[in-house]
Formats: sequence, C-alpha cells, structure tokens
Amino acid sequence: MQYIWLIWSLILVIIWSVIYLFQRSKVERREMLIVSAWTSLLGLTEPLFVPEYWSPPSLFDLALQTGFDIESLIFAFAAGGIVFSLYQLFLHKKHAHMSEMSHNASRHRFHYVVMLSVPVLIIGMLVGTNLNPIYDFIIAGLVGGLLSWYCRPDLEKKMVVSAGLFLGLYYVYFLTLIAMSPDYVERIWNLKALSGILITGIPLEELLFAIMLGFYWSSVYEHLTWQKIKSTKQI
Repeated sequence: MQYIWLIWSLILVIIWSVIYLFQRSKVERREMLIVSAWTSLLGLTEPLFVPEYWSPPSLFDLALQTGFDIESLIFAFAAGGIVFSLYQLFLHKKHAHMSEMSHNASRHRFHYVVMLSVPVLIIGMLVGTNLNPIYDFIIAGLVGGLLSWYCRPDLEKKMVVSAGLFLGLYYVYFLTLIAMSPDYVERIWNLKALSGILITGIPLEELLFAIMLGFYWSSVYEHLTWQKIKSTKQI
C-alpha cells in the first residue's frame, strides 16, 4: 500500500517515455519536455486535495504529513506531456507559427483573459464555495477550455480529440491501479465527499478530470506560443 501511488505514477512515466520515443523530431521531443516540466508544477497543488479528495500513502509519508508528495510531481509531469502529444502523434500533426495578422484577429484580443481565467476561477471557487477542490479544478478547466475554444477556434479539433484520447488512455491506465490493489480506491479516495459513483471501480471525478485535462491543457501550449496545428503532409 505504501508504494502503490509511486508505482502507479511511474507507470504513467513509462507511457510518457513510449510516446516521447515515437515523436518524429527533436523539436517535438523538446516541446513535450517543456510542457511536461511546466505541468509538473501542478503537483504542488496536492495540499488542496489531501485529505479533502484523497489520502494516498506516499514516499516518506509526505502526503499525509505535509500535503505535498513527490509522486504528484511525477504524475503531473507525465500527464501534461501525454495530453500535449497524443493528438499530434496519432493524427500526424505538427506546429507552425501563426502570422502577425492572426495575432491581431478580433477574438485573439481575449488571449490574456483566457490564460488567466482558470487560475482566477479556481481561486474564486476555493475561497467562495464549499465544493470539493476536484470540482473547482474540473469546472475551471472546462470553462477555460470553452474560452480557449472561442479565442482559438482553430484548436477546436485538437481539444475535442485530445479529451477523448486522454480519457481512453486514462481509463485503461486507472485499471492498472485497480489490478494492483482492488480496494485502493475505497480506502484512499474520500468517496463520502464526492458523488460516490464508480465506473468499473473508477471514481467518476477521475474520469471528468481526465476529460477536462485533455480538453483544456491540450490547447495551452499553442495559446501561449502563438502556434497552430498543421498536417505533417502540408509542411
């Protein structure tokens, strides 16, 4: 039980490594590393979830003693890179820089509003509501994703497909946790504070979070770097 969270996180790193090796160029590998490195910082939000959402035993018992843990950083690192790369890898896409004219398109004036919307919404709901933190993140991510869609409609296909791809991958991945410890979810997740709905043993909130992460996070890199998606056959 003590090392299941660590082992599970490392399994995701293995998946990340396979996807990384299948990237078609050094540029794509570099982009994946950059996104993963920045996403790993989301692991620092773990104190918001312990024990309100779950209470996983971790290395040196850090999660239960401090709220922070090493496993969350590992998990966030791998998840971020996977979300970013799935669409380009499976649909043979790559990035191209947007023109200066595109930067000035009418909807792009909301660029910074979109980028700030998610952290502002999360902070607002954490302070102003009694929702479990997982719902704050899911709601904020979906709202941020819809705003990103409005501002960058060219990313709509990537966002929708990435949500589906990551949901499918995460569903299968979560089954490895259940296989390692069939009672882990019931013992570690705070199901009384959640919906209590389990889908083949997986908390509904985990699957909603996977959809949100795939939908919203798959667009952040392009939004921040002013890049668009193009087919590799066209470049």
